Amino acid sequence: MLGGIDNGLFFKSFAGFVIVAVFALFSRWAFSSGKSLVARPSKRGKADEYGLLVPVASPTNFIEGEILRQKLIAVGIKANLTQTLDGPRLMVFKRDIRVARAVLDS
Repeated sequence: MLGGIDNGLFFKSFAGFVIVAVFALFSRWAFSSGKSLVARPSKRGKADEYGLLVPVASPTNFIEGEILRQKLIAVGIKANLTQTLDGPRLMVFKRDIRVARAVLDS
């Protein structure tokens, strides 16, 4: 006995305290601000700020843009419709730009 306390009880209590402390530290790390797993709302940018994607068409609205996007998808071209600071743009990879323009012009 250590000062009137059973050694087994002391070590069990200490182990419980350590487990709770580790759980508290893990929770603080997991739920800290600035490291959210929830996606932030997308920001609009200029048409040339989309990395490897380049604008191939400038539809007047999203309905027209989606029709054009589906036309490109039907021939196997990956296309994205996005809202830029200049309005909706249909974007494709640089390697597909010539084929995409030919398909859209037909």
